[in-house]
Amino acid sequence: MEQEKEYEKVIIVGIEKQHEEEAFRYSMDELEQLVENAGGKVVAQLSQKREHIDRKTVIGKGKVNELKHLAEELDAQTIVFNQELSPSHVRNLQEEVETKVIDRIQVILDIFALRARSKEGRLQVQLAQLSYILPRLAGQGINMSRLGAGIGTRGPGETKLETDRRHIQRQMTDIKKELKKIEAHRERSREQRKQSNIFQIGLIGYTNAGKSTILNQLTDSDTYQKDQLFATLDPLTRKFELPSGMEVTITDTVGFIQDLPTQLIEAFKSTLEESSDVDLLLHVVDASADNMEAHEQTVLSLLNELDMGGIPTLTVYNKRDLAEGPIKSSLYPNCIISAIEEEDIESLKETIAEEMRKMLEPYQLEIPSQRGDILVQLRKQTLLDRQLFDEETQLYFVEGYAKKESKWTQK
Repeated sequence: MEQEKEYEKVIIVGIEKQHEEEAFRYSMDELEQLVENAGGKVVAQLSQKREHIDRKTVIGKGKVNELKHLAEELDAQTIVFNQELSPSHVRNLQEEVETKVIDRIQVILDIFALRARSKEGRLQVQLAQLSYILPRLAGQGINMSRLGAGIGTRGPGETKLETDRRHIQRQMTDIKKELKKIEAHRERSREQRKQSNIFQIGLIGYTNAGKSTILNQLTDSDTYQKDQLFATLDPLTRKFELPSGMEVTITDTVGFIQDLPTQLIEAFKSTLEESSDVDLLLHVVDASADNMEAHEQTVLSLLNELDMGGIPTLTVYNKRDLAEGPIKSSLYPNCIISAIEEEDIESLKETIAEEMRKMLEPYQLEIPSQRGDILVQLRKQTLLDRQLFDEETQLYFVEGYAKKESKWTQK
């Protein structure tokens, strides 16, 4: 019994539209997982089949009564709607149900508040939360009075949101100024990487697809990785070496999810911009996920929304060891791996090199035998494919691929 008290009891509520049974079931399962990741325990699900949501209460008067009695009977502390709730929905529901009412978006924001580690990450989450809560202040009574207690209320904390809109707006302005400074520093770092002509790779994908595991395996680093949603929020750039010896950088980013709140896309734009300047994207897909195709489409839609749809992309179908049956890959070029298998990581490195060859400029150079320093540079900075030594001329003949702007392709 002691175990039960550690969890916040939650009822999840969703609207199922006609012919969308499978998508609805998956979405509700995902919502349950989100609630669990936020420290809650789903004690009941309430669903209703209807084509259009009720303008006043989303689910209609009869269902609201059912929800009210269910919450009382189960002693639930929180009700989470799968649909985004408008300010009037929250107000109307709160009048009828004497339990905290939030939506899927607030749960996602809440998880972000729990996971953000860096100063920038925390500021971005706080900004997203404040911009989401601001129009919803009216009628938040019970929710606001419990601020700082439980799911959907973490983050802004002591700011007493219900007292002063101007206070929130001032706070948002201050956060934006702070973020601008951090963004300027990030921009300088990005510019330095660009000028160094280093090849840059970005990791993107649906949350919990295994991006951090792949980053760790490629770079021998120890980034936080866990089988949970949004394990990574703060962008992380590391160097790693391809089999030829070429050094490239790889950046991990926040995971995407269906219905990712607009406020979060806005708040995390500077973070995601870490991947907008990359030369190649690795789109990591969980090949064992029931709804793999929907995950792929969610990521592709968000990439277009972020103006990143034109970046060359290699799709990495991960977790093949957990997939049941053959993996139906629909995105090309692709590579099917298990990030925990060393041979698969080596295979991924080879596939990355293959894709890079399609994007880079071929070069041929003759290097004097006494200029071993140039050979070292070529090995690190380019994809060196061939190296022959001519005894007569005492020259090294080298072939490889380099970035168009690099000094090696200008000769």
